[in-house]
Parts: sequence; structure tokens; C-alpha cells
Amino acid sequence: MANEQESFGFEEQAELDERVVHIARTAKVLKGGRRFHFRALVVVGDHNGSVGVGIGKAGEVPEAIRKGSEQARRNMKKVNLLGTTIPHPVIADFGAAKVLLKPASPGTGVIAGGGVRAVLEAAGAKDVLTKSLGSSNVLNVVQATMKALGQLKDMEVEAKRRGKPVEMVTPSFWRKGRNG
Repeated sequence: MANEQESFGFEEQAELDERVVHIARTAKVLKGGRRFHFRALVVVGDHNGSVGVGIGKAGEVPEAIRKGSEQARRNMKKVNLLGTTIPHPVIADFGAAKVLLKPASPGTGVIAGGGVRAVLEAAGAKDVLTKSLGSSNVLNVVQATMKALGQLKDMEVEAKRRGKPVEMVTPSFWRKGRNG
């Protein structure tokens, strides 16, 4: 029985997608010269609606990536997706970075750059239109994307709140693609 649990835990860890989004070299100036360290921004997701972001700092790149990965796994959050896209448009900002996410029809793909693409693909979204506004700082753009994904509403809950059937609150292009 213990072997079954261990193997199940190993499979769960193996299916997580880990992406290093950005690595930065930082310097501390001392009287003997500069001392360099590294910061790694890592995104981890299961392609099934769960995604997490972590930042690792260390004297060597592999150690920074390992720390970032561990933090991302601890900070994983569930995201409300609607098939291969998101249920509704959303805008979120973090610092001076602002991110706009819009649902797209099936087959569109993820139209996004760098950090936003990594977060959306790790979460499992396959058809999303995005625009990054304001600051292009990778750390803030990724955090803004996570904030936007956290604002997404569940279609069943939203339909119940409005007193309408789920078909009435889903995007029209998704209904057409699903039925046809």
C-alpha cells in the first residue's frame, strides 16, 4: 500500500509542467568588488486548471530554479476554465503592469507573449487573446496574469446567480464550436 501511495505521488509530480520564465543576475557591491546572485521566475502547472508562480534566489542558477519551483508548487491555485478558453474577459493589474485576457474561439491558440503565455499554457488554456499594457516588467506581468486568472468566475455559479441556464451565460462562439 505504501508503494502505491509513493508511486502515485511520483506520477503527480511528474505530470506538472515547469517553465523557467526569467533569470536575472543581481549584484551587491562590496568593498572587495561585486557579489553576484541569481533570481529565477518559475511557473508550474498541470494543464488542467491549476497553476502556480514562484521566485527563487540563490548564488547559483540551478539552486535558484529549484527554490522557485518549490515555491510555485506551494502556491498553486485552481483556475476556472471553460473548455479550452476562459469564461469571460478580465483585466487585472499588479504594480504598473496591466494584463487583459479575452476568450477566443476554438483553434485560435494562445496569443500572448513571454510570461503571460507561460502562465496560461501551464494552466491549460489553449485559446485566449491577451494584451499586456503598462509596464513590461516580467515579474509584475506574471503576477498580474495570476491575479486575472483568480478573478475568473465559474460559469455554473454565475448562471445560478443570474437565474439563467448555463447556455445563456457562455460566450456565443464557444456554444457554436461545441455544438457544431
